[in-house]
Amino acid sequence: MKIRRLMAIWSAKAAGFACRKMGRQGVTWAGKIALKIYPPVLQELAAEVRKKTFVVCGTNGKTTTNNMLCAALEAEGQKVVCNHTGSNMLNGVVAAYVLAAGLDGHIDADYACIEADEASTRYIFPAVKPDYMVMTNLFRDQLDRYGEIDITMNILEEMIRSVPEMTVVVNGDDALSAYLAMDSGNPWVAYGISRQVMKSETNEIREGRFCKKCGEKLDYHFYHYSQLGDYECPKCGFKRPEPEFDARDVKVDDRISFRVEDRLIAANYKGFYNVYNILAAYAGVRTAGFSADHFNDMLKKFNPENGRMEQFRIQGTGIVLNLAKNPAGFNQNITAVMQDPAPKDIIIAINDNAQDGIDISWLWDVDFDRFREESVHSITVSGIRCQDMRLRLKYVDIPSILEGDVEKAIRDRIRDGVGNLYVLVNYTALFGTRNILKKLEGELK
Repeated sequence: MKIRRLMAIWSAKAAGFACRKMGRQGVTWAGKIALKIYPPVLQELAAEVRKKTFVVCGTNGKTTTNNMLCAALEAEGQKVVCNHTGSNMLNGVVAAYVLAAGLDGHIDADYACIEADEASTRYIFPAVKPDYMVMTNLFRDQLDRYGEIDITMNILEEMIRSVPEMTVVVNGDDALSAYLAMDSGNPWVAYGISRQVMKSETNEIREGRFCKKCGEKLDYHFYHYSQLGDYECPKCGFKRPEPEFDARDVKVDDRISFRVEDRLIAANYKGFYNVYNILAAYAGVRTAGFSADHFNDMLKKFNPENGRMEQFRIQGTGIVLNLAKNPAGFNQNITAVMQDPAPKDIIIAINDNAQDGIDISWLWDVDFDRFREESVHSITVSGIRCQDMRLRLKYVDIPSILEGDVEKAIRDRIRDGVGNLYVLVNYTALFGTRNILKKLEGELK
């Protein structure tokens, strides 16, 4: 064992421990320190995973899908390395491995489930050499960081081709993701929803309107949401692939249920998008050769946490915290919130830090007018760009309460609200808001 590698792992563990004691996540710092001390640490630890490595990519749903896939593999009796917190850039991925390593500097794991930021795959793929890649979807996200979606697609295409034996488990309902998988030359399998579940009545941005193969406008038989649906090109014949894992009899009410491979899958989650997250995890574990007999048992115990439809109860108020960081994701959040017919208060916290993307023009592509219903008792805008969010709501004639301090906004709604609160936040507001809710859970019993 190389001394520098041991020093890197021990130092990373110490940094992670210190950060947690100070109430910080500490994951990225642990990875940064480990890389600084011993640059090959990720490559060496990833090589010690005994069986296979999954990488989960895509714009929305990565964290939930990755954590669910990890839980499904653990339910099959496997030991798994996973970046549970959603820290998906290089430092976060390194941290997942070094923090999972023992004090002897070695990894004891059968599988790895690694969520990877699309732009960071250039650094992650060469080191971890994934056996499977789960692709959730490709939507427009953080234009100032990623640029147009074609740039993201070019990066992913390059990385997929760099690991030619890797199997791509792809959302066939997304024309952009499906094209990448089908054009790559890699083995691939598709999952999807072949029948329309609900009518898409929103004026959503649809990125996949034109065929990536020939440029012709795609014909859609129906949309699920955004550009996800049943499509075909009238010119070159490119079309939605027949999914190996097809969700049928989909029901989305207070809970989710569907059938796949003659198996009934059920979960106490809201939001149609969670059908895709569950289906992606199921397709992943099945593609790896497992029977998935314990999949439903896993779903009963699975807690999304990390601000993905995470639930709290504080002084009689039920609170749901969820991440909303781009138009497609926010529109699905709105759909999930409005499925609840009970009176509700809503807090929207928007930041514009570097990790969020400093361009918040995407707010104008979200269908906030759908909040204009009697069941919405109040909307509070918070975060660094609360004034921008307030202006956006004003343009659809929705009044809002301005409170830049997220903690005060939450306390006010617990005290004066209707007992049913949804907190929708973008990326850098998520960890701080979750800490506030955890603190208030203990403080306001």
